[in-house]
Amino acid sequence: MVALTENPKKRLTVQVVDIAEQTTTIRSLDWDRDRFDIEFGLQNGTTYNSFIIRGEQTALVDTSHEKFRQLYLDTLKNQINPADINYLIISHTEPDHSGLVKDVLQLAPDVTVVGSKVAIQFLEDLVHQPFKRRIVKNGDRLDLGNGHELEFVIAPNLHWPDTIFTYDHKTQILFTCDAFGLHYCSDDTFDEDLEAISPDFEFYYECLMAPNARSVLSALKRMGELEKIGMIATGHGPLLYHNVEELTGRYRSWSQSQTKAETTVGVFYVPGYGWSDRLAQAMSNGITKTGVAVELVDLKTADLQELREIVGRCAGIVVGTPPVSNPAAQTALSTVLGSAKEKQAVGIFESNGGDDEPIYPLMNKFRDLGLTPAFPAIQIRETPTENTYKLLEEAGTDLGQWVTRDKSIKQMKSLDADVDKALGRLSGGLYIITAQKGDVKSAMLASWVSQASFKPLGVSIAVAKDRAIESLMQVGDKFVLNVLEEGNYQSLMKHFLKRFAPGADRFEGVRTQSAQNGAPILTDALAYMECEVTSRMDCGDHWIVYSTVDAGRVSKPDALTAVHHRKVGNHY
Repeated sequence: MVALTENPKKRLTVQVVDIAEQTTTIRSLDWDRDRFDIEFGLQNGTTYNSFIIRGEQTALVDTSHEKFRQLYLDTLKNQINPADINYLIISHTEPDHSGLVKDVLQLAPDVTVVGSKVAIQFLEDLVHQPFKRRIVKNGDRLDLGNGHELEFVIAPNLHWPDTIFTYDHKTQILFTCDAFGLHYCSDDTFDEDLEAISPDFEFYYECLMAPNARSVLSALKRMGELEKIGMIATGHGPLLYHNVEELTGRYRSWSQSQTKAETTVGVFYVPGYGWSDRLAQAMSNGITKTGVAVELVDLKTADLQELREIVGRCAGIVVGTPPVSNPAAQTALSTVLGSAKEKQAVGIFESNGGDDEPIYPLMNKFRDLGLTPAFPAIQIRETPTENTYKLLEEAGTDLGQWVTRDKSIKQMKSLDADVDKALGRLSGGLYIITAQKGDVKSAMLASWVSQASFKPLGVSIAVAKDRAIESLMQVGDKFVLNVLEEGNYQSLMKHFLKRFAPGADRFEGVRTQSAQNGAPILTDALAYMECEVTSRMDCGDHWIVYSTVDAGRVSKPDALTAVHHRKVGNHY
């Protein structure tokens, strides 16, 4: 049975479905959400999934986003008297799943909150009220009666450090919150249309799970110790029922590829402290864009011997400043310093938790050990904005490029000379791509551009995966394609060819005006086209971005497009 409650103004709906015996999902459908953080453009909205398991006792698995407060709570009350809920299982405490925990506790003050030790600690700071709690470890069980025996699987860093999975032995459903999910909003409760959801499933993995590939493999190993998994009840998107083996297999394959990367960077921080979680995630996304693996490490709970081993195998180290007053975090930080090696790259960002380790003395300690700063220390003095997260992402990319520079040079020299020269004869025009999303702006020089269709008018552009602008060219994003003029392009090309520091204004000193789609138009360009990304194709180290053209103008009808001739074909 499906019940829909709609708010037409915001296009927020709630879907209720019985998915198994005595098991119901409440899916909060957010049809119009178009972005998760700065790097995560959404084409198909998203959902926030919550679950009710009824045995002799009742468990509620996760809640919803606070934007659904009234819709969700009214729906929950229609399904069950909140006072009859015995357990509230917190898969993790990210606000899009735990945003209504405080409301549920007010409706059900006697409920026992079940979660990992870290999750319970986070919740204490979130709800600011006493509550009954049960901390669970890997393999712990909770018997609800009527055959519903729940087993817990600890799955840290998927994608928050406090994550647990919950397995119901009766229904063979594994509740995984973020893991194996996707941002895809539709009336389909399950994954019937594999072709339709596959691009969003892979993009979700790349943005959220790729920086945690080792943790994914650890979770898959623990999942393999369970009985048969008949369904994966995810926190976002459709539930996995028809393609469980196929989609978990993709996670395994992608994660194995990530962990086989020759180069690794460790990101060391204290989850739940200040803004460290999202800052560390943004940094990790930037690093993984360069093909470098990331290990996210909790300084507060890390085993010191394991910490030494991780630092020892890393080409680069990133530290989110831990609290001075936390002894465990300080001991771990000392271990990182004691294990660091000369010639490793290092980067530091402030967590802005109010008790941060001083950032510049810490950077000086790493310098004294012979480590090379990959980017200037990042100070966080106010609530982070989209520009802040973009700064962290760009800094991560700079670090990833730094630690792979020798490998990149070697690859450039390894291509067969004849093939190299032949590829170099493929010429192209000279263009500047400019984009803006909210307050975040970016640009890049491009030559791999071609018209791709007549109906609709469309162009294809090759964008390297480690380009800063790539995050602003997701499906549905809008940008401007500026055409440079033959004989009058040197100043613009020189400006946009230079290497920008993370967070730098790429338009400083350049004349611009705003297009109808909000992106900057270069005033000195020969022509411009306003474009919208329609699809993307993975081509190894580049994305091929296909976009429709909505508007355009030529400033000098008789002028010619600047042409770019290369001598080699294996690097820019």
